[in-house]
Amino acid sequence: MSAPPPLPSDSDLRRKIQFSSVDGRIWLAGQRMLLMHTASLATLRRELVQSIGPVATRRLMLRAGFAAGEHDAALAHALRPEASAADRFSVGPQLHMLEGAVQVTPEALDIDLATGRFHGVFRWDHSWEVEAHLRDFGPQTEPVCWTLLGYASGYTSAFMGRMILYKEMACVACGTEHCRIEGKPQVDWPDGDKLARDYTRENLAASEHPAQERRSWPEPVAAEDTPEALVDALGLLIGQSAGFKAAAALLRKAAPTRVSVLLTGETGVGKERFARALHALSPRAAKPFVAVNCGALPGDLIESELFGTEKGAYTGASAARAGRFERADGGTLFLDEIGDLPLPAQAKLLRVLQDGQVERLGAEQTRQVDVRLVAATNVDLRDAVERGQFRKDLYYRINVYPIHIPPLRERKDDIERFARHMLQRFAARHERRVDGLTDRAMHALREHAWPGNVRELENVIERGVILTTAGHAVCVEQLFPGAQMPPGAGPTHTLGPGGRLRAVIRPQAADSLIDQLLASRPDLPSLEADLIEQAVQRNQGNLAAAARMLGLTRPQLSYRLAKIRKQRSRTT
Repeated sequence: MSAPPPLPSDSDLRRKIQFSSVDGRIWLAGQRMLLMHTASLATLRRELVQSIGPVATRRLMLRAGFAAGEHDAALAHALRPEASAADRFSVGPQLHMLEGAVQVTPEALDIDLATGRFHGVFRWDHSWEVEAHLRDFGPQTEPVCWTLLGYASGYTSAFMGRMILYKEMACVACGTEHCRIEGKPQVDWPDGDKLARDYTRENLAASEHPAQERRSWPEPVAAEDTPEALVDALGLLIGQSAGFKAAAALLRKAAPTRVSVLLTGETGVGKERFARALHALSPRAAKPFVAVNCGALPGDLIESELFGTEKGAYTGASAARAGRFERADGGTLFLDEIGDLPLPAQAKLLRVLQDGQVERLGAEQTRQVDVRLVAATNVDLRDAVERGQFRKDLYYRINVYPIHIPPLRERKDDIERFARHMLQRFAARHERRVDGLTDRAMHALREHAWPGNVRELENVIERGVILTTAGHAVCVEQLFPGAQMPPGAGPTHTLGPGGRLRAVIRPQAADSLIDQLLASRPDLPSLEADLIEQAVQRNQGNLAAAARMLGLTRPQLSYRLAKIRKQRSRTT
C-alpha cells in the first residue's frame, strides 16, 4: 500500500470555527463546541480509573470518543462533496488536530467508498491522553489513547457506512517514539468481534472484577513516595523515565556495598546529586560526604588539597593540614571532573585506592583511611587514556561500577516533575506566590533541547518565579524572555474581526516584513490592490481560494476586487 498524499489545506475547516464572545458559544459548522482544560479531563480520567478500574474506564472513554467521531464524520461529506475520498476523509484527522487532541500524520491509506474497502495507518504525536496518563500513572505496558482511538473508529465507521475498528499498535506511554494506529473493517480483524464489544452499551459498566482492577492499578505517581525518588542532602532526585530508572536501579544496588562508582554524563545532569544520594542510601550516611571539583583546583595545589600537608612541607605551610581523604574518613569522597586530575595526582590517587593509605606532602609516614570513592566525569576517559592524559591503570580501578546519567533531552518524561518540584522550591526560597506553570510554558519546557541539562532547567525555573507577578501562573515569556519564538512554538491562529480564526505570522518574520515595508514608504491602497491581484493570479482566478489565502470571505474579496478594478479603469 503506497503512502497517501499529504493532507489538503484545512482552511475550509478553520473557517467553520466561530467564537461568539457575546453569547459565550463556540461553533463548528453549526455544532456547539467547548474549550476545556486538559487538566480537567485528566482529573476525570484519573478518578474514573481509581473508582471503576482501568478496563471499565477504557471502555467508557472509547465510547465517548466514538460518539465524537460519528458527529465529525457528518461534516466531511457536506464540506468537501466534490473532493476525492481521501481528501474528504482527511476532515477527521484535521479536525482532531484543530480540536487540540493529537497531531495526525497519515502513513498509509487505501479507501474505496463504493466497495467499502478501507485500510489506514496513522502516526500520532503529542497525544493529550499520553501526557495526562504519564503524569498521573507513569510509563505503561498497554496503550492509553482511549478517547482518541474511539474517535478514529467512530469517525471512520460513520464515514464509510460500516464498522471500521482501530488498534493502537504503538504508544508513547509504552516507550515508543510515536503513537501509531491501524484501522480496517471489523471483519478483517481476527479479533474483530472482541474489539467491537468495547463499543457496546452493556460493556460500559465496570468489569467483572472492578475491585481487583483497582488493587492492581498503580496509584497516581507522587514524587514523595515513588520508589524512583531518591532522597539526598539537597532534596529529591525525581524521575520516571527509562534512563533515570536504569541509573537509579544501579545506584540502589551499589549503595550498601563498598564498590567505587564512576558517574558519567554531560555537564549539569546532576552527578553530584546522584553521588549524595548514593552516600545517603549507604551505611556511611552518618559519616562525612566530601565533594571536590578537580577541574576548579590549580594543578600545584590539588595534591595538598586531596592528601594534606605537613608543617614546613613547602613555603607558607605554617601548620599541618588534613586533606580531603582524611576529612572523608569513614564516609564518601566525591571527585567531580576526575579527568582533569594531573598525572602525578593520578598516581597517588591510585595508591590510595589500592591500599587505603594517604601520604601527606612532606610526611614520612602514611595514614590509613577508610573512604568510599565516587568519581564523575563528562569526558570519555577511554579516549583520554588513548591520548596519554589519563592513567590506564587508574581508569580500570575507578571504572569498576559505571553509572551513566542520561541528559535531560532524553528524559522528557521527567521534565514536568522536575519543573513542579523546582517551582515549589524557588517560590519558597524567594517568598513568591505563583500559581503553577501554564500549559504552554510546560510544552516549551518539554520541547527545549536543554544543553545545560538539569542545571539549566533550575536557572530557567528560578528566573520564571522571579519574573512572574504574584498569584499568577508562570508563562512561557517569563521562562524564555526575549525569545522570538519559544521552544516548541509553531503557527497559531487568533480571532479575526468576524469571529473567525486568522493565522498569526511568526513574530520574527512579521518584524522583518514590517521593517521592509516601512523602509519602502508604501502607498497603502496600492499595496492592498497588489496583494489582492497577486492572490487571485496565484489561484488562477479562483476567488474562493484567493479569499482563503487572504483570510477573507469570497463576497468580501469580490467587493474589494471590483472596487480596485473600477478605480484602475478610471485612471487609464
